[in-house]
Amino acid sequence: MRWLLVILLVFLAGLQFRLWVGEGSLAHRAELNRQLEEQEVENRALRERNALIATDVESLKTNLNAIEEKARADLGMIKQGETFYLVIDKNQPGSKSKDSDQ
Repeated sequence: MRWLLVILLVFLAGLQFRLWVGEGSLAHRAELNRQLEEQEVENRALRERNALIATDVESLKTNLNAIEEKARADLGMIKQGETFYLVIDKNQPGSKSKDSDQ
């Protein structure tokens, strides 16, 4: 009878150890839940980004004005017959003026 009690206490201690410290413990489970929430937030943001990209792709496939708009914005393209003016702000950092070269 005494050996059975010792065996049961050792078994209980082993289960308690695993509950508080080992893999699958409460702390481990809390960490996994935190990681899961972070991943869900990231996945949600990526789904939104993918939806925007899919909308842009569909628009580019069907709408010539969207292609022109994209070319103007991303590539700086100019239509034939248009005049392009580049205005440089002297006070803007990174802009070069003749005074700063001397």
